[in-house]
Amino acid sequence: MPKRVLTGRVVSDKMDKTVTVLVERRVMHPLYKKFIRRSKKYAAHDEANLCREGDTVSIQECPPISKRKTWTVILRNGEPVGEGVQA
Repeated sequence: MPKRVLTGRVVSDKMDKTVTVLVERRVMHPLYKKFIRRSKKYAAHDEANLCREGDTVSIQECPPISKRKTWTVILRNGEPVGEGVQA
């Protein structure tokens, strides 16, 4: 099964080798049929500590690294980052 890839914005880079990524999605309201925004924060592994607050990143599922970290940063502002990148 392919690994999921999400795109979001870095909202925190205060931790060592970890960034918090806010991923937004649009869902239609079941009754009013209006699109509303839903968001969720993910802790993602950033091996090289390259990501800064405000960067747009793509994150990919990976085996658990810690209790909360099961995602790895693969793209930062459209450019590949680190080892876990496929060519």
